[in-house]
Amino acid sequence: MHNYKRAHRLPHTQHGFTLLEMLAVIVLIGIVGAIVVSQVGKNVDKGKYGAGKAQLTTLGQKIENYALDNGSPPPKLDDLVNKPSDAPNWMGPYAKPSELKDPWGHAFGYRAPGEHGSYDLIFYGQDGKPGGDGFSKDVGNWQ
Repeated sequence: MHNYKRAHRLPHTQHGFTLLEMLAVIVLIGIVGAIVVSQVGKNVDKGKYGAGKAQLTTLGQKIENYALDNGSPPPKLDDLVNKPSDAPNWMGPYAKPSELKDPWGHAFGYRAPGEHGSYDLIFYGQDGKPGGDGFSKDVGNWQ
């Protein structure tokens, strides 16, 4: 019986990975993860920028509705949410408070009267400031 065990015993082999192999895999996973995160981040910014431009159009329509009821655009965007004392025909609220912020949480630029019409509504993009390129490029309701 003793010889039977010795004859069927598997040769001693090492199982598992070395520390160097584990580090190589971890580094590769990190590189792939960084590439994926950067691509997803660009797509999120692109989506938010497109949503901001669409929101600009929708908010412009709400300003037009206010103007139809009251004879002129509101002096400030907050008048779409809260009734001002000088708007006797106010039929609002015309907008929700959350609709006065762009997808990045910045306030839209607004002037009434505007330089390009009865009002100017401006989406400042990702940076929330005038000027910029790419996803920080400004878009106005007159464009």
